[in-house]
Amino acid sequence: MNIQPIKSESDYQQALKRLEVVFDALIGTPESDEADLLGLIIDEYEKKHYPIDAPDPIEAIKIRMEEMQLKQIDLINEIGGKSRVSEILNRKRKLTVDMIRKLTARLNLSPGLLIRDYQLTR
Repeated sequence: MNIQPIKSESDYQQALKRLEVVFDALIGTPESDEADLLGLIIDEYEKKHYPIDAPDPIEAIKIRMEEMQLKQIDLINEIGGKSRVSEILNRKRKLTVDMIRKLTARLNLSPGLLIRDYQLTR
């Protein structure tokens, strides 16, 4: 096992190829340990070079609704009437502080995620 820091795109590609080889190694073997270490250094490289932004509040709500298999009607208690839910999810109206509080509890989302600014559509 000769694991080195990833310093370039070429190193990154080589690490990915090696991880494919050792990924399914039996736990407790040197190959399994190598896979664990490769996973860590690959993850660090990706965080620096391929960052993923958090979704905007509306996208986060839609993702969580899908995960929880909720429909728009299921958020009436948190957002308001059926048309209000539609306006929010279609970016016609902004979330209020009260809605954010209720959605945070219902959808188990971070309030910090829901208070981020986002663009309305016209």
